[in-house]
Amino acid sequence: LVPQGPSMDPSKKVDLKIIIIGALGVGKTSLLHQYVHKTFYEDYRTTLGASILTKVLAVDNTPLKLQIWDTGGQERFRSMVSTFYKGSDGCMLAFDVTDRESFESLDNWRDDFLEKVIPREQDFPMVVLGNKIDICDRQVPKEIASAWCKEKDIPYFEVSAKNNINVAEAFETLAKQALTTYKGIFESYLTDSIKLTPNDKPKKSCC
Repeated sequence: LVPQGPSMDPSKKVDLKIIIIGALGVGKTSLLHQYVHKTFYEDYRTTLGASILTKVLAVDNTPLKLQIWDTGGQERFRSMVSTFYKGSDGCMLAFDVTDRESFESLDNWRDDFLEKVIPREQDFPMVVLGNKIDICDRQVPKEIASAWCKEKDIPYFEVSAKNNINVAEAFETLAKQALTTYKGIFESYLTDSIKLTPNDKPKKSCC
């Protein structure tokens, strides 16, 4: 638990923006609908640009309102999707364990995201989801995906949007990371504000 100072009212709702990115067809929309609505979304229409769903939950006794942005994965929309990165508090990288190419594109998605988030933070709140573990035709071994995430110090979750396996756990882990970072920035901002009080201005000396 993060200690509560005078700056942070634990009963006040915190709004956080979470964005889901990854290649086309990995199941980003299905993951989001499973988490928010507890239903498997099997409509295969491609997400163009972004759509937004919200979820209210409590993390460490702090009420959170997650604004979750579901983004399109088509390469030709990449520049448009990247405009939605700004203001994100957490990022979810998704790939399909039955599609090796979707896993291999994670580096590009991650780098593109970190380049456009200001300020750039290597330890930006992020999780990786390997979706569709309910399908037998697996192309990406768990060990390889885990090793990639371990090297970059990102939590990894094997998930199934269809069977609702580990979906809530993944979102809530990211929400907790994002809240911790948010509180840290908030406390830092308050400390800097205190340092800049008028009393700290140098006194003028008489001549």
